[in-house]
Amino acid sequence: MAKVVKLSAKDKELSEKIQTVFDETEKVIVGQKHMVRSLITGLLCRGHILLEGVPGLAKTLAVKTLAGTIQASFSRIQFTPDLLPADLTGTRIYNIKTGEFTVSQGPVFANIILADEINRAPAKVQSALLEAMQEKQVTIGDKTFKLDEPFVVMATQNPIETEGTYPLPEAQVDRFLMKTIIGYPTKEEEKEILTRMTSGTEVKAERVLKPKDILEMRETVDSIFVDDSIKDYVTDIVFATRNPEEHKLKLSHLIEYGCSPRASISLILCAKALAFMDGRGYVSPDDIKECAYDVLRHRIILSYEAEAEEVKSDDVITQIINKIKVP
Repeated sequence: MAKVVKLSAKDKELSEKIQTVFDETEKVIVGQKHMVRSLITGLLCRGHILLEGVPGLAKTLAVKTLAGTIQASFSRIQFTPDLLPADLTGTRIYNIKTGEFTVSQGPVFANIILADEINRAPAKVQSALLEAMQEKQVTIGDKTFKLDEPFVVMATQNPIETEGTYPLPEAQVDRFLMKTIIGYPTKEEEKEILTRMTSGTEVKAERVLKPKDILEMRETVDSIFVDDSIKDYVTDIVFATRNPEEHKLKLSHLIEYGCSPRASISLILCAKALAFMDGRGYVSPDDIKECAYDVLRHRIILSYEAEAEEVKSDDVITQIINKIKVP
């Protein structure tokens, strides 16, 4: 059983501040609590989030609303087939008067980036963004610029309309901390959406956090206690994706490649953030279970046999979670 560690009064106050962010986003977004929770997890873990869902499920609105609750700079980049890397990062412009080149910074120089429909842009543009995500810096000409913290990329992609898209390579998708699948609203939620969207009144989320609050929260998240039994639980889950037969799982024919160590790291980081959001100073097995699907689904490479049998990554994860012994 995980050791019970309490948050200090200051950390508790920071955890309560996160609840105000949820309250503000709920003014604008109906339902989709899991998506909002995933976005905030990325913010707290210094990670980037990939949102996937059909059009009209408030993916873009959710990211814009979350950015609106933080006094931080925000950029929305609409990815299109004719986009160039310089359109993201910026370029050098020749000044005739001075006879020198000056740097014009692109939209990637912001705290929160919304990369809308990331799979619509060519590979070289995707690479430019993913390099900025990984290195937290951008090179324009012979100059390198550090990106301001917090720096988080929240990308969206559409699972339908695959014509004219450039799917992200597996190695690049792995750089996203989480891949969150957005589902349809319930009947009650849809009714509430109709009420709000047809009333003619626009509701805006208020700014309740500053960038320095996010940086302080990150320090607290880093200090959340993780018991050795939880670390064993995480390594068992990840190793089960690589060697399923060791855990008496008949999944070898369905999995082409298992998860990398990056998956183990991401599971612990996300679980720490979830514990902090819930006002706890320690990680529980339920935190691991909650984030397992979002952290692992884009890191498990399925075989052709799995595709033929219409087996999804989530089905494999469910079998693993059900089999691995909970501490």
